[in-house]
Amino acid sequence: MAHQEIIFAGFGGQGILSMGKFLAYAGLEENLNVSWLPSYGPEMRGGTANCSVIVSDSPIGAPIVTDATTVVVMNRPSLDKFESHIVKGGLLIIDSDLVNREPERDDIEVIKIPAQKVAEEVGSKKIANMVLLGALVEKTKIVPMEALLKALKEHGKEQFYELNKKALERGAEFAK
Repeated sequence: MAHQEIIFAGFGGQGILSMGKFLAYAGLEENLNVSWLPSYGPEMRGGTANCSVIVSDSPIGAPIVTDATTVVVMNRPSLDKFESHIVKGGLLIIDSDLVNREPERDDIEVIKIPAQKVAEEVGSKKIANMVLLGALVEKTKIVPMEALLKALKEHGKEQFYELNKKALERGAEFAK
């Protein structure tokens, strides 16, 4: 595990910042060093939103991610903007329901997940972000899934816990 730098990106309103926040809380749960840095486009809702999360077992110098080990994208503009920021051998997770082009790089691992469809099957399109987060945690082992579930229970809305848990589990299946 050691040190991972992640960028989550998509439209405002897709739960981009929440994905990062829950991952950061899960890192704290595991006594790791974390940083969470949100960034909004000028348009807010419907505009682009992204956040950078660093999870590390050593101190974090700066919260800005320029060379991401993983990028999670929920729209085409985010893929266009952040594909080049992934380190060689890094990971790209794409919501294939919303991103209508193939990644151009062949030196990274790509996981494509129809997150909108999967989220709808689980119970709500609003939790597509959790499907992608489940795949990320399963694939990178950045934190144990239990730590993420605990973070969700403590910092998320209680009425959505079971739905979110299912969405995380379905996402994890794509990464196995």
